[in-house]
Amino acid sequence: MQKTLLIIDDKADVRLSARFLLANYGYDILEADSPLSGLTQLHENHVDLVLLDMNFAFDTTSGEEGLFFLRKLTDLPMKPAVVAMTAWANTELVVKALHNGANDFIEKPWDNARLVQVIENALKLCGLDQENTVLKQNIADKSPCIDLICHSPAMQHLKQQLDQVATSKANILFTGENGTGKSTLANYVHQSSNMTGEFVEVNMAAVPESLFESEMFGHTKGAFTGADKARIGRFELAKNGTLFLDEIAETPLTQQAKLLRVLESGHFERVGSSQTQSAKPRMISATNADMTSLIEQKYFRQDLFYRVNTITIEVPSLAQRHADIPALAEQFLQRHQLAHHKKGLSFSACALAELQGLEYPGNLRELSHIIERLVLMTANCHITRDEVLNLLGNSVQQAPQYQGVLPLMTLAQAEQTLLKQALENTSGQTVEAAELLGISKSAIYRRLEKYDICAKDFG
Repeated sequence: MQKTLLIIDDKADVRLSARFLLANYGYDILEADSPLSGLTQLHENHVDLVLLDMNFAFDTTSGEEGLFFLRKLTDLPMKPAVVAMTAWANTELVVKALHNGANDFIEKPWDNARLVQVIENALKLCGLDQENTVLKQNIADKSPCIDLICHSPAMQHLKQQLDQVATSKANILFTGENGTGKSTLANYVHQSSNMTGEFVEVNMAAVPESLFESEMFGHTKGAFTGADKARIGRFELAKNGTLFLDEIAETPLTQQAKLLRVLESGHFERVGSSQTQSAKPRMISATNADMTSLIEQKYFRQDLFYRVNTITIEVPSLAQRHADIPALAEQFLQRHQLAHHKKGLSFSACALAELQGLEYPGNLRELSHIIERLVLMTANCHITRDEVLNLLGNSVQQAPQYQGVLPLMTLAQAEQTLLKQALENTSGQTVEAAELLGISKSAIYRRLEKYDICAKDFG
């Protein structure tokens, strides 16, 4: 990719000489006649390296104008490389320039071959520094290779779908209940793809509306109160990689247009900067919400929905993949042993059979929670059926308010009764009723539709 150099010098002949030389080596050249105009260029253009004169007409010996420019570069999220130059052989100024962020130093008049070599070395060094900056900003190395457990027909079908679309760049929307492992599946798609960048995950429900643009697009130093240093946004971090937006239905309506713009064009601006950045990572989103209902109620933009759901994949609940439960239990057992510094635990066949026979409204998250408690509470190395039953018995005793409330009836009748009770208690507020029942919004909408129950009747 062609690099852009910015030459800052108050002498037109010096800039012209440097332009002729460096253009011959394939560099794009920008010019500025002062540090202030150079800063303007940096805010309006992408620059890879600055060739900076340290002394200008205001003060031809101290280098203060050049040092001022170097200090201002700390406001930029991705600082360009800098090669400082001066006609004065001043060791103290050289030290100050390097201390303030210059990558190298050269005296005027320069040797052409030496200048080109210094620029090439500075660009390489700056590239390594920028890679380190990205890694340090809360971006972990790629996870170990994900081995999906697919013994059940539902998961075998899902894996076939994932493998079909992984190597494309099509946007994917995962739907399904809470706790079904959508994040793991998104990471699997990323690892199976041809993307060379990182896997970056954002929980949209956890991003405050006031910080949405800063989180997604980054900000410059001083852009707002508390912005004591520049920050790279998630889109930029996921450049050439995968950006996973979990709980995308929770994106504030006021911010959805901004998200739509960058998804369509790949362009955005950091908060506090007018310079347009570019990044178009592969998009994977997830939700447990009823998107059709949210669109009808004007809580979610239809055009944004069309942008994120090029391919929609329904993730099966754990109730649809009981054949996977023994292998999943073993996987969680190894994970929690490692986390809690224990080893040597194993399940008896009867314990696994008991776990496989249970219902898991909380899906994988609930199964993981049960296994973690077994790891912490089991005194012996062998986890038996009795220990599983004891653990589950304790759980039931911790929630006596749910015992004996309903008379004996079919599960469908009980479900309808509980739905109506929850709607009555919340005056027909569907979201509050879902919270009361401990299920997701999408789950209660499905059940209301299934039993033809209208929430408005209880308002």
